[in-house]
Amino acid sequence: MLAIARNIAAMACGIIFSLGLILGGMLNPSNVLAFLDISENWNPSLAFVLGGAVCVTFCGIWLQKHLSHPLFDTNFQIPTARQIDGPLIAGSCLFGLGWGLVGFCPGPAIASIFIGQSQSMIFLLGLVAGTMAFSYQKYVRQCLRPDR
Repeated sequence: MLAIARNIAAMACGIIFSLGLILGGMLNPSNVLAFLDISENWNPSLAFVLGGAVCVTFCGIWLQKHLSHPLFDTNFQIPTARQIDGPLIAGSCLFGLGWGLVGFCPGPAIASIFIGQSQSMIFLLGLVAGTMAFSYQKYVRQCLRPDR
């Protein structure tokens, strides 16, 4: 029963997130690119979307600190990694580069498929190809490690 409630809650959160992306204009790459271009025709409207995300995050952190466990699980799933390493920096740079070049990041790209934006499919194909290439090179590196 807990698993069903957890899945329903996850689906509801996904729907709310998608609606927020739609209402905030995040599915339109030209809005995103205009926000990122501070030199000419800067569109500050997405700052409110980002501000809303920060507010929701702070509320979630506050709840996590004041609840003994989440509503639909036995414990909070908090990331344990605390170090900043090369893969994190490289991934962050690639994310920012992709977002700045085409105006999509994974969440809005997936949501925009459902409203018929074909350019998001090209982005997602590149995302999947990049993810597969990264996983493959990581697998090859593990296989070639001399300490095995």
